Amino acid sequence: MNLNQITVSSLDARSAVSFYKKLGLKLIVDALPRYARLQCPDGDSTFSIHQVEDLPINNSVTLYFEVENLSKTVSELQQKGITFNTEILEQSWLWNEVYLKDPDGNTIIIYHAGKNRKNPPWRIN
Repeated sequence: MNLNQITVSSLDARSAVSFYKKLGLKLIVDALPRYARLQCPDGDSTFSIHQVEDLPINNSVTLYFEVENLSKTVSELQQKGITFNTEILEQSWLWNEVYLKDPDGNTIIIYHAGKNRKNPPWRIN
C-alpha cells in the first residue's frame, strides 16, 4: 500500500495554495477556488486542499515534511516570509524539528530525521 495524498480543509484555498507553494510544493491540479492538488518536491506524495465554508471542529491535522538540510530550509523559507512558531528543536526521538502553522491553523512540522525516521535505535523487528 502506498500513501497517495493527504487532503486538508481550507477557508481560502487560494491563500493556502500560495502558502504551500512557498514551502516548495508544485501545483499540479488547479480547480480553484474549491480544490487544488500539489506535489511534494521529493518522493511520490501529493497534497490536496479542499475549500470549505467551516473548518472541522477541533481541527487537529499535523503535517510532517522531511528535508535534508533543516537549517538551510528554514533560512530559505524565512526569506520568503514564512514565520515559524519555534526555533529548530533537537527532539529526544532523534529528529530535528521546527513548527509552524498554515493559513487555516494546521500544524506543520518540517524536520530532518535521516536514518532515524524509520530505523530509530528502539525499532522493533
